[in-house]
Amino acid sequence: MGRYTFAILVHNRFGVLNRVTSMFRRRRFNIASLTVSETETAAYSRITAVFDGDDAAKEQLMRQLYKLPDVVMVRELDGDASVTSELLLIKLANQERDKRNDILDAATAFEAKIMEYSRDDIILQLVGDTALIDNFIDLMRDYEILESCRTGVISLSRGVSTMRDDITA
Repeated sequence: MGRYTFAILVHNRFGVLNRVTSMFRRRRFNIASLTVSETETAAYSRITAVFDGDDAAKEQLMRQLYKLPDVVMVRELDGDASVTSELLLIKLANQERDKRNDILDAATAFEAKIMEYSRDDIILQLVGDTALIDNFIDLMRDYEILESCRTGVISLSRGVSTMRDDITA
C-alpha cells in the first residue's frame, strides 16, 4: 500500500468538488489530505488529494477521474519531482511561566511564526512538509494544545512545465 498525491485540474464550476470526492468514495479511497483553490486563472481550480492505495487502484482511479466531464488534467506528484508544503496553526496554553520558554524555543527551532501572544495562549504558524508538521505537533503534545488546524498538502511539480501546458500539448 502506498501514499499518492494527485493534482487534479478542473473547471471552476459549482459541484465539481463533490463529483471528484464522490469518485474517491465510490472507489473506497480514504482521502488523507484535500486542498482546493482557484488557480492563476479563474477558469480552473486545482484539487490536491493525498490518499492511500495500491498501484492498480491508483491507475483505475486516475482513469475514472478523467471520465468526469469537468476534470481537465490529472497529474501524480512524487516527492522528488515536486515541492510540497502544508500550513499549521496551533494554539497552546500559555499560563505556566516555566513552559513558555520551552514552547518559544521549539517554535524557534522549527521556524514557526508567533501569530498571537497573550498571557493565556500562544498561536503559532508553521509552514513545511507533512513530516515537519507532524513532528512539531508531536513535540507540542508535551504542552497543552488548545486547538490546531492544518491546511493539508499543496504541491507543485518542479520545472517550467505546468498542468495547463499539458492540456494544449
